[in-house]
Amino acid sequence: MVRNALSVDVEDWFHVGAFENSIRREDWNGLDCRVERNTDFILGMFDDAGVKGTFFTLGWVAERYPQMMRRIVDQGHEVASHGYDHKRVFTMQAEEFAADLAKTRTLLEDVTGQAVTGYRAPSFSIDKRTPWAHEALGEAGYAYSSSVAPVVHDHYGWPEAPRYAFVPKNSGSLLELPVTTARFAGRTLAAGGGGFFRMLPYAFSRWAIRQVNAEQRPAILYFHPWEIDPGQPRVANAPIKSKLRHYTNLSVMADKLRRLIKDFEWTTVSQVAAEQAKTL
Repeated sequence: MVRNALSVDVEDWFHVGAFENSIRREDWNGLDCRVERNTDFILGMFDDAGVKGTFFTLGWVAERYPQMMRRIVDQGHEVASHGYDHKRVFTMQAEEFAADLAKTRTLLEDVTGQAVTGYRAPSFSIDKRTPWAHEALGEAGYAYSSSVAPVVHDHYGWPEAPRYAFVPKNSGSLLELPVTTARFAGRTLAAGGGGFFRMLPYAFSRWAIRQVNAEQRPAILYFHPWEIDPGQPRVANAPIKSKLRHYTNLSVMADKLRRLIKDFEWTTVSQVAAEQAKTL
């Protein structure tokens, strides 16, 4: 069986892009932080299944929960960067992005004692608006990125990008691993996890991953700690569309993840990157 990449974007319920116009960043410190308890639940789930994954973590989270970060590493998982405070890459200039990369990497490595070689942009925000982003990652010494969603979406997306692993222009040896998509009736469908996995029937995700694996390609799956937390606070002033996306099926997510983990082979994103690099 093809080994797929299992990843967790470690952020709290109030960090998400869907609420960026509803919750002020300056209010974050006063909110109910639930990321530690939810991440520990996920660590238990992974341990029960005997799988290892990659935890793309915000620097904001790592500096507040260093013991949680050490638990992730102590249990054999990979820690990678998700940026400092979930600022989308296409809202930054190249210099600001480089500074964000350096700040977050230093935080993560100091807390965990583990080298950080991978990066995932918040909200998959590396696209045609950021032609300098992959070059900056390569110059910073990252081995891989998983920051591109080759789909059409109202919040993100780079539909012209390759669906599978590629070496971006001017990035040195950096490998980009786009989040998983499937093909149906001439269309490219988002199928890499997160809200798509949570809201759609499990059969869709299983079909999509099997389609990718049939081409001898690994799936790149992601989800967030807040997605297994139906008791999280509600954001009353958020747009209805954002609330529907964020809160739908929170109560079933954990069971769907257990089923998915059981049905396929999983490893870290860095391991999948190393394996894919040999094919290019």
